[in-house]
Amino acid sequence: MDDIKVARTSLDIHDIKRNQHERGLKLAFPTFFEQIPQRLQNCLKLHLKKSLEDVGQAKFAGFGIPKDGESYTALKVNLDNQMQAWKANPTWTDQPPDMKVNVPKGSLCNLNLKFNVGLPPDAVFNIVIDPDNRRVFKNIKEVMSRRILVDEGLRQVVEVEQAALWRFLWWSGTISVHVIVDQNRKDYSVKFKQGKEGFMKRFEGCWRVDPLFVDEKLCFPFKPNSLADYNSCTGGKGRVGSRVSLEQLIQPALVPPPPISWYLRGITAKTTEMLINDLQAEAARIRGVSDNKAGKDSELYTGARDEHPVEELTDIKERWAQRRRDRRWKRSH
Repeated sequence: MDDIKVARTSLDIHDIKRNQHERGLKLAFPTFFEQIPQRLQNCLKLHLKKSLEDVGQAKFAGFGIPKDGESYTALKVNLDNQMQAWKANPTWTDQPPDMKVNVPKGSLCNLNLKFNVGLPPDAVFNIVIDPDNRRVFKNIKEVMSRRILVDEGLRQVVEVEQAALWRFLWWSGTISVHVIVDQNRKDYSVKFKQGKEGFMKRFEGCWRVDPLFVDEKLCFPFKPNSLADYNSCTGGKGRVGSRVSLEQLIQPALVPPPPISWYLRGITAKTTEMLINDLQAEAARIRGVSDNKAGKDSELYTGARDEHPVEELTDIKERWAQRRRDRRWKRSH
C-alpha cells in the first residue's frame, strides 16, 4: 500500500509539474504570438520612417520639397555646393535648342523649346524669376509694376506688367505686356498667362527646369537615379546642370494674313532664341566666364560679321554653327 501511495504521490507531483509547464506554455505562446504583430509593426514603422527620411534628405538635397523652416538656408547651401563643382570646372559648350513651331487655328504660333544650361536648376530658376531680370533679357525694356498676389514660401503668384521691345521691318517700339506668373520652386516651374488683353489676345506658356547630371560618365557602369547617388559616385565633384523647356503660345488680337504672319512668326522664333542666348550668356557669367566674352557671344549671335549675318540664316542649327565660327574668328583677330 505504501508503495502505491508513493507511486500515486509521484504521479500527482508529475501531473502538477506537467500542468504547470503546459499552463506556462499556454501563457507564453499567446504572449509571444501577440508580440509578433507589434514587433513587426514597430519594425515596419522604423523602416518606413527611415525610408521617408532618406527620401526627404534626397529631396532636401536639391530636387523636391525641402524641410519646412530650413528651406531657403538649405537650398542656398546646396546651390553653393553645386556651384563649387562648376567653379572648379567651368567647361561647357552651349548646344542649339530643339525648337518646334506649330500654328494652332487662330493663333500666330505655338513654340516648344528644349535646351541645356550649364547651371544647377536653382540657379536657372533664380534668373528666370528675378524681378530685375531685364538686365539679362534684352527684349525687356522696363518692368512697370510688380505685385505679389500669393506667397507660400517656395511658391509665389506674381502680377507683372512690363514693356517689351518689338521690331517689324523698319519700325520698332515697345508693347505693354500684363501677365500673371505662377512660380513654384518645388518643381522648378514658371507658368505665365496674360492678365489684361491688349495687343495680345493670348500670351501664355510655361518654363520647366529639370536636373542634368553633366558628369554622369564618372559613375559608369552605374547610372545615378538621384542626386544622392550622383554625389556618392562622383565624390561630390559632379556638376549638376539643367534641362530647360519652354512652351509659349502667342495669339495677337488680330492675326495678320500671310506673308506678314510668316514674317512675324520667324521674328518671334528668333526673339525667343535670343532670349535663350541671353540666359546662356548669364549662365556663363555666373560660372566665371568673363563678362566680355559673354557680351561678345551676344553680339555674335545677332550677326557681328558682315560676311555672314546670323539673322539671315533660317536654320537654327546653322545659325548656332555660324555663331561658333564667328566666335573663333573674333578670337583669331
